Amino acid sequence: MSRTIRVLLVDDSAFVRRATQRMLAPLEEVEVVGFAGNGEEAVECVRALRPDLVIMDVNMPGMNGMQALERIMAEHPTPVLLLSSLTQEGAEVTLRALEAGAVDFLDKTGAGTVMDIHGLGPVLRDKVRAILHSEHLPSPAPDVDTPAPPGKRVAAAGTYEVIAIGASTGGPRALTEVIPALPAGLGAGVVVAQHIPAGFTETLAERIDRRSRVRVREGRDGDAVLPDEVLIAPGGHQMVVERAGEGLRVRVWEDRGEHLHRPSVDLLFDSVARAAGRHAVGVVLTGMGNDGAEGLGRIRGAGGRTLVESAETAVIYGMPQAALPHAERSLPLDRIAAALAEICGGG
Repeated sequence: MSRTIRVLLVDDSAFVRRATQRMLAPLEEVEVVGFAGNGEEAVECVRALRPDLVIMDVNMPGMNGMQALERIMAEHPTPVLLLSSLTQEGAEVTLRALEAGAVDFLDKTGAGTVMDIHGLGPVLRDKVRAILHSEHLPSPAPDVDTPAPPGKRVAAAGTYEVIAIGASTGGPRALTEVIPALPAGLGAGVVVAQHIPAGFTETLAERIDRRSRVRVREGRDGDAVLPDEVLIAPGGHQMVVERAGEGLRVRVWEDRGEHLHRPSVDLLFDSVARAAGRHAVGVVLTGMGNDGAEGLGRIRGAGGRTLVESAETAVIYGMPQAALPHAERSLPLDRIAAALAEICGGG
């Protein structure tokens, strides 16, 4: 990267601010240009310093992180990475912040006490790298169509059993746009693997469900995959789809470190390809890394339909770009629900 990336750190704890600065030190292209101890100071610093990235705690006295985020996005839109904690209230506020424009969040719960915060360094640096490099990735045409694989016959509209969606960074906001736009008569069940810590998924499902015409809930082991119902894999768990008589069901189990991603998009997509074949649809949304690319290839190889989010709307284009060779179409986020309804013959 040719230019220095200027970062503002916001936390009511001076210890945490300095610790975060030390965790960022290995990133040579990053320069911490300022500190703020509360939301009011954060807004003033953004006005004065115009940083490239704000790393901000959610819970602060006075103007909190959520309120500061709304002011920043209204006055000087800037990428914001939130530091959050895993509580019911914390999950709700964090998801609201992602919908309001925050790029991503880092769960501080894994650090234990404030003295253990340095253990979050590798994850923090990975997230910062992804955010800072995302805007420099090449952008393909917004709408790309490629033919089905030779010898594979796609299913007719109205015969699709399952839509599998995978997402990571920026995913909660993307899911909040795509799922509520699905029609009540979609006709297919939907399964979702979103990279997110354990404890956030139920709140995410409830928030999306309140806005949707299809039912949305956190998946449980043994749940049937039903038309017009969305099952979101619990954070920290794996979810796969299997054939159960004439229908489909999900298997859910806690992942104790067997896979890099929990839930894994590839694991879910591979199971969907095996269970539903050409009656399946795969969708890869925003996220860093390449989880889902191999699985999307297996869905398409089985005769299923495949979509990815295009670079023009993806917060992080890593996952869609990696999966692009296996996609029939690359579409902006606001066109994906309509494309799914068209494929499934729903609506």
